[in-house]
Amino acid sequence: MPPGRVRARRRQKSALRQEGFTYFGILILVVLIGLMLAAAGEVASTQARRERETELLFIGHQYRDAITSYFRANHRWPTQLADLVEDNSGAATAQHFLRRLYPDPMTRAADWTVLPAPNGGFMGIASRSKLVPLKRAGFDPDDVDFDQAEHYADWVFVFEPGRTAHVASPPR
Repeated sequence: MPPGRVRARRRQKSALRQEGFTYFGILILVVLIGLMLAAAGEVASTQARRERETELLFIGHQYRDAITSYFRANHRWPTQLADLVEDNSGAATAQHFLRRLYPDPMTRAADWTVLPAPNGGFMGIASRSKLVPLKRAGFDPDDVDFDQAEHYADWVFVFEPGRTAHVASPPR
């Protein structure tokens, strides 16, 4: 083979090796970007769930406070959730114990489990979600046994007349 052809063939093989190396580098880069996006998605998902957890605690406390106020004002339990929004049962003017009916932030539906009271009506609510809670500590004193809950459905927001309710002080 003439020397010019040998050099041309070597250049051709070298160019093919460089093209293969570039392709492999781009492949590695795409895999790394995919892994980083997956990790970012997981962090965003966990953060969104923590926010829904916080919202569940806030809404649960609102319902518990409304049930407490209803019971103390009427000396009986509410019979349906709508009674907490507008109660026309006894007073000359309607009483409002809750601004509106809130959906369950974990299921994103108004599908609360209502906990029956001993003499009719209901005394509390709970989520229907079977997801495992992320939060495990740092609950309000009224949130009894929330730290041992296996599911969000175990977070029960209930008013018990014999138990002294913790009243949160307003923020300063």
